[in-house]
Amino acid sequence: MHKISADKFKDIRTPFYYYDTELLTQTLEAIKKEIEDKPNYHLHYAVKANANPKVLKLISQAGFGADCVSGGEIRASLAAGFPAEEIVYAGVGKSDWEINLGLDADIAYFNVESIAELEVINELAAQKQKVARVSFRINPNVGAHTHANITTGLAENKFGIAMEDMEKVIGIAAGMNHVKFIGLHFHIGSQILEMDDFKALCNRINELQDRLEKAGISVENINVGGGLGIDYQAPDANPIPDFKAYFETYEKNLKLRDGQHLHFELGRAVVGQCGSLITRVLYVKQATVKQFAIVDAGMTDLLRPALYHAYHQIENLSSEEAEEVYDVVGPICESSDVFAKEYKLNKCHRGDLIALRSAGAYGEIMASQYNCRELPLGYTTEDLL
Repeated sequence: MHKISADKFKDIRTPFYYYDTELLTQTLEAIKKEIEDKPNYHLHYAVKANANPKVLKLISQAGFGADCVSGGEIRASLAAGFPAEEIVYAGVGKSDWEINLGLDADIAYFNVESIAELEVINELAAQKQKVARVSFRINPNVGAHTHANITTGLAENKFGIAMEDMEKVIGIAAGMNHVKFIGLHFHIGSQILEMDDFKALCNRINELQDRLEKAGISVENINVGGGLGIDYQAPDANPIPDFKAYFETYEKNLKLRDGQHLHFELGRAVVGQCGSLITRVLYVKQATVKQFAIVDAGMTDLLRPALYHAYHQIENLSSEEAEEVYDVVGPICESSDVFAKEYKLNKCHRGDLIALRSAGAYGEIMASQYNCRELPLGYTTEDLL
């Protein structure tokens, strides 16, 4: 994390998010380096990971497209400078106004997840006398070594169209006047660190492409989603994910056809390590069998630990005293409002600043106002210089 004196925080209301823009820039450059010699590779940042306007603007300025899952994300992306022709829109439940927004903006294409959705897009496009470009999200029934709540590519998940219906839905689209089939989309989950999972996806896509070719169907675009994880255990040792291994996995295992374009939708891997949640110790409470560090951030500010039992490295920025063991907990009126149990921290005192690391993805964006709390603000390196 970019080192900033605790004095810089003294007048800022905690909790808040801090974004290390130097690390974010380095991460974006690392991605660009790996795909610079692959003109048919396209990167769409997954906006759902972090939609802070300053973060979005830096990513758009780096030349990336956007992957959106709501109308609100499309609006945020356009406001941040992402070109409409580089915006793709996915989601199992697109409402009419969101589809109309995408049509009016003339976004790159819709990742369609059902025949029912395809029919609505065709109908709405007809009303505007437009032709909507569509890519079908196919559920590849490929598992991923990650938390059960963030797998998306199994047959039991709500996402995508079943493989056995692939040719059927492409045929239906061919008979419509206001949609144009331009590709296939896949996504198997999030926080994936084993390249074999992505290799398995490549193998499945190869099988499906062979099947389509036998049916005389060609595909212009293949979208493999995202899913690459980050090192929550050691953010300083591994601040930038292994993009080389990630892109090489697809280059070596995915059999692209001549002229095909390959699209990626990375989110967490782009922004996860650049963000930290900064909070302040309210009280140190000695209970019968435990010692608690009660901080002013809670599950309303960083939901992942309560939702997934997720691990975030925690640091006391104000203390260099010997370590003690704490349960680090928030003020929310829920027993699940716990960031870590039996965690070693430098001795805590009221007012100490605490950093929860690797919080750049699914942190600020998932914040809520439960208990009528104020939403945390986000600050960049430049804001605090």
